Amino acid sequence: MLDRKLLLALVPLLASVVSVSAQGTTCNATSPCPASAPCCSEFGFCGTETFCLGGCNPLSSHALDSCMPEPVCENAVHTFPDLSRVLSNATYFGGNASAYDWVVDKGNIMNTNTSGGELALLLTQDNGGTRISSTRYIHYGKISARIKTGRWGGVVTAFITMSDIKDEIDWEFPGATTTEGQSNYFWQGLIPDPRNGNTTTGLTDTFSNYHDFAIDWKPDSLTWLVDGNVVRTLQASTTIGPDGVKRYPSTPSRIQLSIWPAGIPSSPAGTVDWAGGMINWQDPDYVAAGHFYTLIQSINITCEDPVPPSADVTSYVYNKNATAFTPTINFSNLTTINGASSLLDIGGPFGVKTSLLVAVVFGVASVLL
Repeated sequence: MLDRKLLLALVPLLASVVSVSAQGTTCNATSPCPASAPCCSEFGFCGTETFCLGGCNPLSSHALDSCMPEPVCENAVHTFPDLSRVLSNATYFGGNASAYDWVVDKGNIMNTNTSGGELALLLTQDNGGTRISSTRYIHYGKISARIKTGRWGGVVTAFITMSDIKDEIDWEFPGATTTEGQSNYFWQGLIPDPRNGNTTTGLTDTFSNYHDFAIDWKPDSLTWLVDGNVVRTLQASTTIGPDGVKRYPSTPSRIQLSIWPAGIPSSPAGTVDWAGGMINWQDPDYVAAGHFYTLIQSINITCEDPVPPSADVTSYVYNKNATAFTPTINFSNLTTINGASSLLDIGGPFGVKTSLLVAVVFGVASVLL
């Protein structure tokens, strides 16, 4: 067992490692990452290891192949009788999509025992909300999520697809409005004027009742559905601008579900109004449970790649001849695993992974100190 002196000695060292890995040069399409820190994370910082996994933006990285290949889509029905397929901290994910179906990017989750098991995403005043992401990507197909939303002003429930270059398709449920759902889409992070949002009304209470919200994404059309009924359809041809560029989601995307606090002082006034006002942290529901929440019963994924992958395909990659406007996506048999969670293994007599050691050191040292 590690003794007290060693633990205390490692605290500043590991704090330094965590600090350094969390910082980095900012990056974007006009200012890509350097070779020394080649991967541009989804938050716009350059780095290595976990920076090169889910969300790594190839157009802002040192090269198109700096990011790890994206795990290829697989047909699946995900239910949550337990949390064995959900990695509770995305920091420890090394790219092996066979080991986990979902990772928690931030926040906290719970598993309930009702209706055969439900995944609860939690929002507290301290955690800033919870988001989970699929470990695999989808490049066209149909995704259906059976969920119950929140019902509190300022609290937003979201079910979206998000690509590494910020192609996005949304279902969002703001605040206290529990009879509506909002659909939206974005192309490479561009916020258009006017916006592309649309509201579906007349739903039965989305907090009390489960609904199947679906996104049917094809190369030439995009359809949003509720309980199997089409509520909106977009033709890709209508997104072509005067410059001839089709501003339509077209790149492999992760599936993400979240609950997040829009009604907080740091949010723009328009966002607060859209979400239903400022969050009431004294709401009886919050006081009783200690959190706000949204529930996920199941997620159904049907892959519809433009060309079906062969048996040896493991991943998607951005083609080296891709342009800034129309990146080309290829299949690959390259590995998606970079072992980011174990690259900093400490050898010798200890044989303890740094990722685990960080948790042990800070947990134990806090007691010792």
